[in-house]
Amino acid sequence: MVNSTMGSVIPECSCAENLPIETIFKLPAETPLWPSGVGSFASGTIDLGGLQVSQISTFNKVWAAHEGGPDNVGATVFEPIGIPLGFFMLGSYIQPNNRPLFGWVLVAKDVSLSIINGTLKQPLDYKLVWSSALEKIKQDSTVYVWLPTAPNGYKAVGHVVTTTPNKPSLDKIRCVRENLTDQCETYSWMWGPGKDSKLSSFNFFDARPSNRGILAPGVHVGTFVAQIGLSSTSIVSISCLKNINVNSTISMPNLQQIEALVLAYSPVMYLHPDDEYLTSSVNWYFSNGVLLYKKGEESKPVPIAPNGTNLPQGGTNDGAYWMDLPADPAKKERVKKGDLLSSKSYIHVKPMLGGTFTDIVIWVFYPFNGNARAKLGNLTIPLGLIGEHVGDWEHVTLRVSNFNGLLWQMYFSQHNKGAWYEASQLEFQNGNKPIVYSSFHGHATYPHAGLNPQGAEVIGLRNDTAKSDKVVDFGSFELVSAEYLGSQIIEPPWLNYFRQWGPTIDYNIDDELRKVEKILPESVRILLETIIKALPSEVLGQEGPTGPKTKDNWFGDEN
Repeated sequence: MVNSTMGSVIPECSCAENLPIETIFKLPAETPLWPSGVGSFASGTIDLGGLQVSQISTFNKVWAAHEGGPDNVGATVFEPIGIPLGFFMLGSYIQPNNRPLFGWVLVAKDVSLSIINGTLKQPLDYKLVWSSALEKIKQDSTVYVWLPTAPNGYKAVGHVVTTTPNKPSLDKIRCVRENLTDQCETYSWMWGPGKDSKLSSFNFFDARPSNRGILAPGVHVGTFVAQIGLSSTSIVSISCLKNINVNSTISMPNLQQIEALVLAYSPVMYLHPDDEYLTSSVNWYFSNGVLLYKKGEESKPVPIAPNGTNLPQGGTNDGAYWMDLPADPAKKERVKKGDLLSSKSYIHVKPMLGGTFTDIVIWVFYPFNGNARAKLGNLTIPLGLIGEHVGDWEHVTLRVSNFNGLLWQMYFSQHNKGAWYEASQLEFQNGNKPIVYSSFHGHATYPHAGLNPQGAEVIGLRNDTAKSDKVVDFGSFELVSAEYLGSQIIEPPWLNYFRQWGPTIDYNIDDELRKVEKILPESVRILLETIIKALPSEVLGQEGPTGPKTKDNWFGDEN
């Protein structure tokens, strides 16, 4: 069938039932025309330094398996079409069949001045790395996966896939000059034949740069790596690209464009209907009696100024300072419950994947985190003081393409971990605004409502989420940091306070667990204890949490 939404062509599936991959995903609403600027944001191409790349999301289907891979429904391999004049394919694209088609690969054009040592060259040959000829799986036809043999000084950044045993044309793909490539690692599992296959150790993975962060030059190509084994490894057969342009942030959005992106994609967050501990603005928190304590002078806490102007700046979390709720019991209980009317989100904008994507990190503050609850079959067990702490920072991240301003992924922070979701896996409302669900008491974020258990199937921690009338609009925001914009953004003083936003809570996990052990068999108690102790001390409430700028993801990637 042909779907003109993204220009992709997908032949009819031969399997018995329709699969999500047969539908091409698009955002619920048209994306706006982004404000103009002096850079190349949303211009369609990015110059990596003599190598111009463009993001292609129009495909021809090459081959499909109808079993194996995520959910055992197979995967489909595509190659890009509609490649602009002068650009060349760098590799094929694969996606599991369990979600709608929504992907991309980069194509490249040599814009260097070198005649002999250009940024692109044809491969010298191909090596057959895998064929499905011996696989007893449901598939459209036999597939052959080829690795280009790169000339000296060049590297392959993707595979070619055919349905015949004949080697592809040498003009089919291009290899990239070595100084424009970076080390790759395997990431998401895309497909494998399945446990009953004779060659079940062969798998397809998404390939991403091994080194990722604000200053990391590695560029995600969108291609896959085919290799033996399921475990992640830093040694893969292909490379990623690298941005060596001296002005590597030229494709990043300016202030007007950031505002337009937030206006278009700012999420809406639903708090759990039973959660009494709500969000607030930082200014509201400070203006309602929150105190700053200093080690050695605990008897003389000082009120914190509304914007945190009297907070110690920089340094490390050395235990010398911490915040705590008001000393007056009535004020303390009121501040713990937050103030939805004052709530706002705090945004950090940063380049990612060599400046080809913009990460819009959206932080939200809760004055208090409630106690955790365990799941034991159908029972819910409160866990005493476990999980309680003052000052709770949570975040989600929007990953936007700098080629076109399109939202591609969203990251949801979840206690000591988190997860990326494709835009096709999100819920939306009011156009292209993703929905976020905040878990009861713990305030972990999820893309869908439900239990969201953590731990074993029978026993673990509950992370209940549901819609309610307690709603936080992330469109009410303050841009607190965007390092690449230099002095255009003045960071608030509280952002550079690197100490604890809450006191260290002195309690014993074993003592708290003993309070519930009367209804727990010993074997179950040990399992629950293992799950709980695997969480970081900030989540457990033993140590006061620190602010956004102390987290690894501030300068690095989410995971």
